[in-house]
Amino acid sequence: MSTNLLSTNDAVGFGGVVQEYLWNWENQALRVVYETLGKGSPLLLLPAFSSVSTRLEMGELARLLAPHFQVLAVDWPGFGESSRPSLNYRPEIYQRFLEDFVKAVFNTPITVVAAGHAASYVLQLAVKQPAVFSRIVLLAPTWRGPLPTMGANQQIAGMVRGLVRSPIVGQILYKLNTLPSFLDFMYRRHVFTDVAKLTPSFIEKKWQTTQQPGARFASAAFVTGNLDAVREQSDFLALVESLSVPLMIVIGESSPLKSREEMDALAALPGIRSVIIPGSLGLHEEYPTDVLAAIQDFLFS
Repeated sequence: MSTNLLSTNDAVGFGGVVQEYLWNWENQALRVVYETLGKGSPLLLLPAFSSVSTRLEMGELARLLAPHFQVLAVDWPGFGESSRPSLNYRPEIYQRFLEDFVKAVFNTPITVVAAGHAASYVLQLAVKQPAVFSRIVLLAPTWRGPLPTMGANQQIAGMVRGLVRSPIVGQILYKLNTLPSFLDFMYRRHVFTDVAKLTPSFIEKKWQTTQQPGARFASAAFVTGNLDAVREQSDFLALVESLSVPLMIVIGESSPLKSREEMDALAALPGIRSVIIPGSLGLHEEYPTDVLAAIQDFLFS
């Protein structure tokens, strides 16, 4: 495992130094892209899992934090500019990746700001190795994928995942579910609240992210719940109750009902610092200035 500097011609970022981390999973080499901006104490930004997941969704927040921290944002394996092989994407991959990545790149306890589904992985590592993180901020935290949230059982979700992974039918299904019009619909439904920000160029960039070779494999795993690191709300809450690291959560006031109920249950736990700001599941990208204003006292305390 090693890290290498990437040419600025090789990757499109948010103004930082773009590097690659070479990581092995079951004897298969994966290229993981990450970007660093600023100087100071290390702060790791983890984007949410989604069909359009990329470190660029954390770009504006990274620029806002860079005057105070050495900010590092990463593309998860299977997403963004990282390798997207046809693995059976499951929690074990991301649990091991996060543990290995943090160990390889940082040599001191770090602050981590994680969005969406990244929450469970951060919490699991923090419980397993309390000295890894000095502070944790969870932005619109979730633990259950879209299909399970809609009520699909594991058998149905598995069938859908198998179809999307298949060579011809899967490619067609994936294309249909990543059309610009469908992406625009999903953003309006539960990701952004200000539809004026959903410009044609914005949707076009998101669509391009979904069209990278191998993109459907990790995306299908997320949508069907195969990246759910926990299976029950009680398990998710138990992780938080086991923490010895200071934790703050940021909730979007317009979050989807089921997701909002999960976040409120988390915020109700003793000792948890929480705040509600404008936005929904994509609040870190839509309202980065509000996010910074909400968490800065916690980060600097």
